[in-house]
Amino acid sequence: MAVQPKPTHFGGPVQEGAGGVKTIGAATTLTDVDYCKRCVLTTSGTDGAAVTLPAPSAGKWFTFVVGAAFATTNWTVVTKDNATIINGNVVVAGAHVAGADEDTISFVATAESVGDWVHIWSDGTSWFVSGSGVTTGSITLTDAA
Repeated sequence: MAVQPKPTHFGGPVQEGAGGVKTIGAATTLTDVDYCKRCVLTTSGTDGAAVTLPAPSAGKWFTFVVGAAFATTNWTVVTKDNATIINGNVVVAGAHVAGADEDTISFVATAESVGDWVHIWSDGTSWFVSGSGVTTGSITLTDAA
């Protein structure tokens, strides 16, 4: 009996806007088209800005990575309407930083390193976070509202 080869092409549905890279250099409100993207935080000046998440949607995700050093203002990732729905932990300088019922993820100015990152995904109700920062205090999870 001959072994049947496995298919080598993708035959499933493709979600519009899924995948890819989005470069963010100023305050931004993400939309459904931005789901499932890797977002590179960069700036043409010296400061960070706020990135506002869309409402949670089951199975959707974002990855944020510091793409350029910034000097004086944090890059923040905030929930829509300041909902306290961010949960999880990041490893910062080898230590776990836990967050429960938070609304803000901050990449802290002067502590960040290019390549620091967080990945967030949703179950439709909450955002769950994991990530890594090199320097002590480089990433924080807070309820800033």
